[in-house]
Amino acid sequence: MKQSYTMDNSLDFLLYQSIYFSMFSIFFNLLLLLGMFGSWVYQKGVACESNDGVMTERFKKTSLTYNKLVLVCCVAFSALSSVLLLSSCFHLHANGWDRNKLMNLLDLLFAALSWGVISFYLYRNGQKFPFLLRVWWVIYFMVSCCSLWVDIVLYKKQELESLHLLIYHAVAVTVGLFLSYSCFQKKQGEGERINLLEEPLLNGGAEEEVVTPFSNASFLSHMSFSWMGSLIALGNEKIIDSEDVPQVDGSDRAEKLFSIFRSKLDWDDGERNITTFKLIKALFFSARRDILFSTLFAFVYTLSCYVAPYLMDTFVQYLNGNRQYSNEGFVLVTTFFVAKLVECQARRNWYFRLQKGGIGMRSVLVSMIYEKGLTLPCHSNQGHTSGEIINLMTVDAERISAFSWYMHDPWILVLQINLALLILYRSLGLGSVVAFAATFLVMLGNIPLAKLEEKFQGNLMESKDERMKKTSEVLLNMRILKLQGWEMKFLSKILGLRRVEATWLKKFVYNSAGISSVLWAAPSFVSATAFGACMLLKIPLESGKILAALATFRILQTPIYKLPDTISMIVQTKVSLDRIATFLCLDDLQQDVVERLSSGSSKIDVEVSNGAFSWDESSPIPTLRDISFKIPRGMNVAICGTVGSGKSSLLSSILGEVPKISGDLKVCGSKAYIAQSPWIQSGKVEENILFGKPMQREWYERVLEACSLNKDLEVLPFRDQTVIGERGINLSGGQKQRIQIARALYQNADIYLFDDPFSAVDAHTGSHLFREVLLGLLRNKTVIYVTHQLEFLPEADLILVMKDGTITQAGKYKEILDSGTDFMELVGAHTDALAAVNLFEKGYETAQSATGKEKKVSDDEDNKQEEDLGATPKGQLVQEEEREKGKVGFAVYQKYMSLAYGGALVPVILVVQSLFQILNIGSNYWMAWVTPVSKDVKPPVSGSTLIIVYVVLATASSVCILVRAMLAAMTGFKIATELFNQMHLRVFRASMSFFDATPIGRILNRASTDQSAVDLRLPSQFSNLLVTAINILGIIGVMGQVAWQVLIVFIPVIAACTWYRQYYISAARELARLSGISRSPLVQHFSETLSGITTIRSFDQEPRFRSDIMRLNDCYSRLRFHAISAMEWLCFRLDLLSTAAFALSLVILVSIPEGVINPSFAGLAVTYALNLNSLQATLIWTLCDLENKMISVERMLQYIDIPSEPPLVIESTRPEKSWPSCGEITICNLQVRYGAHLPMVLHGLTCTFPGGLKTGIVGRTGCGKSTLIQTLFRIVEPTAGEIRIDGVNILTIGLHDLRSRLSIIPQDPTMFEGTVRSNLDPLEEHSDEQIWEALDKCQLGDEVRKKDLKLDSPVSENGQNWSVGQRQLVCLGRVLLKRSKVLVLDEATASVDTATDNLIQETLRQHFSDCTVITIAHRISSVIDSDMVLLLDQGLIKEHDSPAKLLEDKSSSFSKLVAEYTATSDSRFRRSC
Repeated sequence: MKQSYTMDNSLDFLLYQSIYFSMFSIFFNLLLLLGMFGSWVYQKGVACESNDGVMTERFKKTSLTYNKLVLVCCVAFSALSSVLLLSSCFHLHANGWDRNKLMNLLDLLFAALSWGVISFYLYRNGQKFPFLLRVWWVIYFMVSCCSLWVDIVLYKKQELESLHLLIYHAVAVTVGLFLSYSCFQKKQGEGERINLLEEPLLNGGAEEEVVTPFSNASFLSHMSFSWMGSLIALGNEKIIDSEDVPQVDGSDRAEKLFSIFRSKLDWDDGERNITTFKLIKALFFSARRDILFSTLFAFVYTLSCYVAPYLMDTFVQYLNGNRQYSNEGFVLVTTFFVAKLVECQARRNWYFRLQKGGIGMRSVLVSMIYEKGLTLPCHSNQGHTSGEIINLMTVDAERISAFSWYMHDPWILVLQINLALLILYRSLGLGSVVAFAATFLVMLGNIPLAKLEEKFQGNLMESKDERMKKTSEVLLNMRILKLQGWEMKFLSKILGLRRVEATWLKKFVYNSAGISSVLWAAPSFVSATAFGACMLLKIPLESGKILAALATFRILQTPIYKLPDTISMIVQTKVSLDRIATFLCLDDLQQDVVERLSSGSSKIDVEVSNGAFSWDESSPIPTLRDISFKIPRGMNVAICGTVGSGKSSLLSSILGEVPKISGDLKVCGSKAYIAQSPWIQSGKVEENILFGKPMQREWYERVLEACSLNKDLEVLPFRDQTVIGERGINLSGGQKQRIQIARALYQNADIYLFDDPFSAVDAHTGSHLFREVLLGLLRNKTVIYVTHQLEFLPEADLILVMKDGTITQAGKYKEILDSGTDFMELVGAHTDALAAVNLFEKGYETAQSATGKEKKVSDDEDNKQEEDLGATPKGQLVQEEEREKGKVGFAVYQKYMSLAYGGALVPVILVVQSLFQILNIGSNYWMAWVTPVSKDVKPPVSGSTLIIVYVVLATASSVCILVRAMLAAMTGFKIATELFNQMHLRVFRASMSFFDATPIGRILNRASTDQSAVDLRLPSQFSNLLVTAINILGIIGVMGQVAWQVLIVFIPVIAACTWYRQYYISAARELARLSGISRSPLVQHFSETLSGITTIRSFDQEPRFRSDIMRLNDCYSRLRFHAISAMEWLCFRLDLLSTAAFALSLVILVSIPEGVINPSFAGLAVTYALNLNSLQATLIWTLCDLENKMISVERMLQYIDIPSEPPLVIESTRPEKSWPSCGEITICNLQVRYGAHLPMVLHGLTCTFPGGLKTGIVGRTGCGKSTLIQTLFRIVEPTAGEIRIDGVNILTIGLHDLRSRLSIIPQDPTMFEGTVRSNLDPLEEHSDEQIWEALDKCQLGDEVRKKDLKLDSPVSENGQNWSVGQRQLVCLGRVLLKRSKVLVLDEATASVDTATDNLIQETLRQHFSDCTVITIAHRISSVIDSDMVLLLDQGLIKEHDSPAKLLEDKSSSFSKLVAEYTATSDSRFRRSC
């Protein structure tokens, strides 16, 4: 008994002297603070001894997910202690002080300080927990358990002073339990990877792929997004690079997803009946895991949203004093809080899973479009140009990915309406039926607007396709446009296409603004209708029920607000899905054209029997007909014929590219193809030659030697590691051709197909290639080559002579020489050309002195960068894409806003939106004020007055919304138009050096993806930002007016949110920039693949290119995935803070004594506060997303700021209309370099090209030929000296005046999509009679007359439906129309046969006899009859005289060149005769 009595006394002592627990806790906290202070002093003392890598260590310590949870726990508990401290201060101030309460207050104060210090310590040194701290945590857990036990006992006896203490100690026990558990966990980070960047080093340098922490994160880490912490922490330490971002999980890789997508699409079955439904089904299965998870989270989120409205009436009644049980208020607060926590968690994971699924869908769509591009026959491109196909990838696939945001909105809206009706029925009775009818009416009213939106969207996308198609074509051919002075004409065409697009864009955005304003006004309309119905039905309106209804309407407001965007996205996505499905339904390349036999299975490598092939299967006359021949293994076969006879088509048919009409075609073994127009990939020279094969150094060196590439590599700044620009822009034509030959040789294939490979190289190099390649390395291979150089024919085992798509003669050289007229015509033309050369040689025996010489003048055609190759030793021509660093500057926002009427509409929009918010709050205040709290209270106004005032306020707010939506649409449209026009003007006015160093994919990315963001996304983002910010201010104002103490809660919450945003934005901004940049290689690779698809298929390289696109896809996906994960990491934390603020606000409201505040106004404040967490998170999310989207503007502004060429027209110095009348060109001390810090390319040239005479320019690679021509057209500006044409200094006149008065026929013949007329006369300056005359002169008149539409006959993209030779003749037709006094022929006849070349030369002699003609040519016959010859060597004039005088001098370089040409050609012909 005594023992029991003693225990009871002890228990009573603990219960009634609980002050001692507080004193012990204070002492315990003081002890911790002193220990921490001593530790800090000690660490300061030793800091100087070891401060290296402090930032690295800090990152390591804060990058551990588990330790971060401990840190978050400590910070949260410190914040809770602080809030309870403030609350207790207010309570004590109002109710008086005593000893126990004061000790509790001090306990909370020291607890807040202690946990704050612990948090700071863990943030600075959080890798492992000190032993004393672990002991303190365990003791604290024990003390908290005792305190909680005492509180529970006192609560049961109803003697507890404050329920806050019970809640506080319950939380303390939970925190203590978690921290005690963490004390016994294995030390984190020991022997494990701590930094994402360190793993390769820790593994001995092995390049092991780092996979995202998401793949093996714990459940808690998934739910809190803590696995992203390390990357965000890294973003605060340094600027994140692509290498810092880990790879996505294996199940999310493009290859894995694509295999699922293909199987569900039934792609491998061979049928191409792809419907939109099939596409949707396949997309669902490829991302089904994320879609199903997001569905679950969306459902939970929707249910949790309606907990608060359901309890709103009960809460108002509680505040009014109608309490059902004790502590009901805290039960309600707890319920609200838990519901908000569930809502926060579900929403964040819903959004994350949706976006993750969207990334996967985009990845499979890009892969699928690429796969289709690999199987698409060349002739199908006439229906879908490369620009349109790229648009499918950059715009349509991206839009379908963005649709993931809106995927669940339709069924969620239905669910929310049903839940809302249940709550409304509970509050308003039959009035809820009217509310439902009003809601249904609003949605019904959107149907016609939605149909209009679908129509506008479809037309918008079609017009965008047209613009992108033309933009892509123009950028590819910018050099010829600038040489001809046509760039502004083609810019006007693109601006015209943009105007058509802008017409539909304008209709689209204004229609969207209309839908938006209707739906923004919908909640006011529905509530007014419902309240009016209640008045008519005599249903009493109480403030609690009104507030429950308003809370329901406010929640329902979000999906209704989103409805216009949802409708818009559904429409846009349907259009995009239809477009992709239509593209996927296009016919594939015929697989049965060629019967493929394995290598060595037959002695016949190529066999064609009665073959008929046609590019146009509907044409009555096949492209090739009656084709029959056999080519045994190891045979050397030559194909010759006039321009347009079908030579290239015959090679394409062997490759299986031309649809087969009839006959049989068998090919035995692997193939290698060398196209007439070289296709070079962006990348290193070595990569282009290896083309996916492993390096075999000995064979590689033999190939380089055979292709005469060693000397070229010596000139290149990084030899074979030099990066080649897009389309080989920094290589000469000859170098591109030889790299292409080297690529084919290195493959060591069984069959080689050469399509006129020697046209781009000079005579000596051509002879070397023929000897070392065809007769050397390939002597035992089957070789089929097309050629116009007839001197190579005698070596052939078989010659096929073609005319009009048929083989007219076949046999050895001697056999067919006398057997028909077609071959004799070609040989006769070649003989005439040689005779012309011999005429100049007559009397001079130079052959013997030149034939054995090794010294030679190589005359490779130089492209613009040829002379620059040796002048850039310190950097590659094509650099990594430029990206800004750090935050998007205020100047970017300022420039963006000022583009629309100088920013004048922005303050107007701000005022109108603020007015809407005031009117909206005023209408709700009115309802809360005039409706009674209970039935017993008489309302202050009549029912009709209540409804009329509410309707007036709601109508006024709706008008404000309409005005704001229209003004925002007008501003966004104006800005998009101005940005587009300014960027395109600066791009078209940029110098050629910009285009040489900038891959077209980068420009197209800005013109498509970035422009699309500016057109549609940015205006809505700015509107959302404005609406959300003003909404939040309104909510804080309402809550502060009801209970000013709430503002104290918001101050730390807002500060924490701001800190989190600053902490997050560094990493997020760079991730957004990196993901934007990573799109460009994807677009560029896609564009290159489409342009070189024949070469890729001929080498059977499709699997490697598929792998490349998958790799680039994964690169974009990993950056995008971590960007959206970072966003959710932030939003989750902001939601938690907002939820905590909401809960504390409720605690304050229920703690205020009854009668101090109006229950209706308090309920209204809570009604608004329900949306606070979502609005606050939306605000920060919108701010961050807006900054990410503003990167598109930043990227476009980069191009608006690029330097321009000199003025097109200078009015004060415009030359006369007749200039140049004579055509005399005087060059004086001309010095040219390609950059301020680069060596000179031309070293003070001084010479004169007499007017009316023909001058030929020759010289070896790098001698300055192309630089001289480009300087003449001012593509390159001279450093010193001057060029005068008829006495006018060309540097003093405008570029358009100069270039429009000169004519040039370039080596690469260019045609644009359009008609024959538009290609010959782009500026529309000539009549049809003049055009027909020019066509007849250039030997194309009969060809065009055969076509049904004559001059209006279509020309496909890049002139693909015309042969290269015909394109060259079209270029001749242009200069015949232009009739300039100065004509430059830059290897103008390289792609035509000798007979056509002779005709062209005769045409030029006849029609340009009184003009100054400057010729760069590989065929000596094209230069030999010139009046003057200029020979350049290393940027200096070595020889300049008439051909006759130069030939007199047997030691002259020119005479040696002529002798070598004639000796080579003549010897072969004589040997064959």
